[in-house]
Amino acid sequence: MSGACRYLGFLLLVEVVLCAAATRFQDVLSNGRNPPVASYKQVQGWSSDQNNWNENLYPVWEEDDPRWKDCWKGGRVTAKLVTDSPALVGSNVTFVVTLQFPKCQEEDNDGNIIYKRNCTPDFPASQDQYVYNWTEWIDSCGWENCTGNHSHNVFPDGRPFPHNPGWRRRHFVYLFHTFGQYYEIIGRSSVIFSVNTANITLGKHVMGVSIYRRGHSTYIPIARASAIYVVTEKIPIFVSMYQKHDRNISDSIFIKDSPITFDVKIHDPSYYLNNSAISYKWNFGDGSGLFVASGATTPHTYALQGNFTLNLTVQAIIPVPCRPVTPTPPLPTSAASSNSTYSAAAETMEDNPDGGCHIYRNGYYTTGLSIVEGILEVNIIQMTSIQMTESQAENSLVDFVVTCQGSLPTDVCTAVSDPTCQVSQGVVCDPVVITDECLLTIRRAFDEPGTYCINITLGDDTSQALASALISVNRGSSPGTTKGVFIFLGLMAVFASVGAFVLYKRYKQYKPIERSAGQAENQEGLSAYFSNFKAFFFPRSTERNPLLKTKPGIV
Repeated sequence: MSGACRYLGFLLLVEVVLCAAATRFQDVLSNGRNPPVASYKQVQGWSSDQNNWNENLYPVWEEDDPRWKDCWKGGRVTAKLVTDSPALVGSNVTFVVTLQFPKCQEEDNDGNIIYKRNCTPDFPASQDQYVYNWTEWIDSCGWENCTGNHSHNVFPDGRPFPHNPGWRRRHFVYLFHTFGQYYEIIGRSSVIFSVNTANITLGKHVMGVSIYRRGHSTYIPIARASAIYVVTEKIPIFVSMYQKHDRNISDSIFIKDSPITFDVKIHDPSYYLNNSAISYKWNFGDGSGLFVASGATTPHTYALQGNFTLNLTVQAIIPVPCRPVTPTPPLPTSAASSNSTYSAAAETMEDNPDGGCHIYRNGYYTTGLSIVEGILEVNIIQMTSIQMTESQAENSLVDFVVTCQGSLPTDVCTAVSDPTCQVSQGVVCDPVVITDECLLTIRRAFDEPGTYCINITLGDDTSQALASALISVNRGSSPGTTKGVFIFLGLMAVFASVGAFVLYKRYKQYKPIERSAGQAENQEGLSAYFSNFKAFFFPRSTERNPLLKTKPGIV
């Protein structure tokens, strides 16, 4: 009897040792990290990494194992794991894994790995098309009729592959590990999956993935990857700022007396907040007070120069299922009980105005802004064609007189394009030194006659403003052209004399003592006619424009 007891004890000891020596998912997927198994909450669809791992079907290799070098034909496979983290707790966080094969290898429509044709000049014409032809294996035995493969379509924990449409063409096994739990799927060279974060603690976590490929008798490890993801209770937000004349939108320096557009972007790739009521509370830091908006875009104008601190609070009221209410025993005194019930009821009505249940999440953003005086407006007040000699007639010169409002510019750029202002034909930039008022002349040369769109930009260190104009440029007159013009002008002079005589006869019969309103209009029209006629055939400089108070320097 004692011998039998000793034998049973030995068997129990052997079983305990074997259980302790069994490979677990944690041992394979943690890459040497063995965090304590504590009070992890169960993530929906995931399993505890304390489950046993089938090492016979899925061999386990250490990082320095030489078999990694030969686990794939043609070189090593790498895996890229990316995530759309950070994720607001309760939302989904998504992961994407992409396999990157050695050069000249790709996946075809059947999931096989083939060589790219003509990938390199020295690609051998006799090269077999396939790197791995899994379709041939599937067509020949279907994975279930082949000897030794009756249990091949299972995961490391023994669970069978899901027989979704096209599952036989998914030749890779992806094993994800995080938060003391694992998740296993089959796929092709790229997979995407999402995890709900309701039961994941706040903070940074590491998501690891190990990838195996199909083999004839076992699955072969080919790559590993990991990525950090973040679960937060604060709404992830980003604020972009735009101002019309701001030169550098990333330096947080803006111009006073010009509206700044603040655009709030909420990072919510899983659309968790779609049904939420969201409000935006702004404090621009300039004494203008608190501003609450229901939209994500808000303009604001700073009227003073200086440094200001912008603060934004985004609040979301998220509808959620109501939890069962657990009744609480009444307090000893009736008065206290009455007050307690009233307070609870008032709080419930305030939090749940529509009879449902909600949770509140906030997001915060703060940044410093510098407000300076910048260039607010540029105007082209005059364009003058420069008279040139015959030797200079190949190029046409035009002077542009411009003024601006705000600070004094330090540089000027002129962009010339086609009449639609779409096709650029060149940009010229020059530094300028202006110490008094913003008034300068810009001289530009045009190689060909035609109509051009001119964009003149004045700028300083923090701002820039633009003015545009259309201009028609004519080439300088050659001697032959001048003669033809004179002949044409002589004929026009004859017609003008005849027209003038007819007009004289027409208006001579009227001898009023004072001009009537109608006569004044006729005479002004006639004067305008001759003025336009004179201006067309005898163009002159317009430098006497009364807007020009001083003669600006030429750039």
